[in-house]
Amino acid sequence: MSDQAKRIPLRFFRTELGTEPVRDWLRALAKPDKALLGEGLKQLEYGWPIGMPLCRAVGRGLFELRVNLPGGRTARVLVVPFSGCLVAVHAFSKKTRTTPKADLNIARARQRALESKQ
Repeated sequence: MSDQAKRIPLRFFRTELGTEPVRDWLRALAKPDKALLGEGLKQLEYGWPIGMPLCRAVGRGLFELRVNLPGGRTARVLVVPFSGCLVAVHAFSKKTRTTPKADLNIARARQRALESKQ
């Protein structure tokens, strides 16, 4: 993949205080988990738009990167296409099949914050 150009760059959502919650979450992961998520994010940048099983639309312009982690866990990174790039607005790991409503609410609030800055 490295010999071809990115189709769409990935950026991290930045709060009003200047923090990047998704980047911070990724940094706190174990090295093997970081590597798997990094590969998934790279596939998004180089292959966008990508469908299942790697990525799926969750509605209203929000997409979910789906990565299986060791130990039966899954990680999700919620991204929004915005201003010529993908913006990672929220990330979490889980053991259930459904995306928790609280996590969707966080992602949608950050999506609205992005859109209000246009």
